[in-house]
Amino acid sequence: MSQSERLRDIQIIARRDGRVSVEDLAAHFDVTHQTIRRDLAELAEQGRLQRIHGGAILPSTVANIGYQDRRDLNEAGKAAIAQAVMRDIPNGCSLFLNIGTTTEAVARALLGHRDIMVLTNNLNVANILVDNPNCEIIVVGGLLRRADGGLVGTVAVQAIQQFKFDLAVISCSALDEDGDLLDFDIQEVGVSQTILKQARRSFLVADHLKFRRRAPARIGSLAHMHSFYTDAPLPSGLDAACKAWGVSVHVAGI
Repeated sequence: MSQSERLRDIQIIARRDGRVSVEDLAAHFDVTHQTIRRDLAELAEQGRLQRIHGGAILPSTVANIGYQDRRDLNEAGKAAIAQAVMRDIPNGCSLFLNIGTTTEAVARALLGHRDIMVLTNNLNVANILVDNPNCEIIVVGGLLRRADGGLVGTVAVQAIQQFKFDLAVISCSALDEDGDLLDFDIQEVGVSQTILKQARRSFLVADHLKFRRRAPARIGSLAHMHSFYTDAPLPSGLDAACKAWGVSVHVAGI
C-alpha cells in the first residue's frame, strides 16, 4: 500500500472512531510505529488530524466536515437508530425532522407510516418522504444552505413559529460530556431551538461518534429532551446524568 492510500485510510478510520492510535494503526497496516508517526505528523501538518500522546484525534474546528462525508459515516448505526425511533413515532401524528444525516435515516424509516404530517427544514428529508403517499410534507422556508439542502435563518425561524407539532426529532453535530447539544452553524442553532420550543415532545437522535466531536455553538441541554436514541452505551457520566434528568435512553440493538 502506498503512503497516499494509507493516509486516506487513516482519515477514514479517524472519522469513524473519532481517534486513532499509533499501536492500532501499525498493526492494521502491518508497518512500523515510526512509519505511522510520520503519517500522523503529515496529516497534522495538513490540518486533517490533531496529534495527541500515542495517536491523533479529529481536529478541533469551527467548521463541520462535508455533507457527503457525514452521510457515509456510520450508516449502519444511523439506520439502527432510525428503526428504534420509528417504533416510538405513532401513525396519525405531526412531527418535525431537522437537518442531519441521522434525521434523513429516520425519514427513510417512516416510509411505511400512515396519516402523518412531517415538517422539515431539510430538503433531503422532503425528497425521501415523497415516496410515502400517506405523509403530508411541509417544507419551511429559509435561506438555502447548498452544501446539505438545509434551510436556516430568520425566515425559517418565523415559519416554524406558525406551527405546534406533536414531536420534534432532531439531531446535532456534537454532544458534550455535560449533555449540551452542539452545532457549527449559529443560524442552524436558532432554528433548532425554535423547533424544540414548538414541539410537545422532543427526541434526540445522535450516533456514538457525536460523543467524540466538538462544536462551538450550543443548542440546549439533553436534560430538556424526552428521549435520546443512539447506537452505543453512553459514557458513564452522561448516562448517570440522563437518569437524574429522567431522559429515556434507547440504545439501538440493545
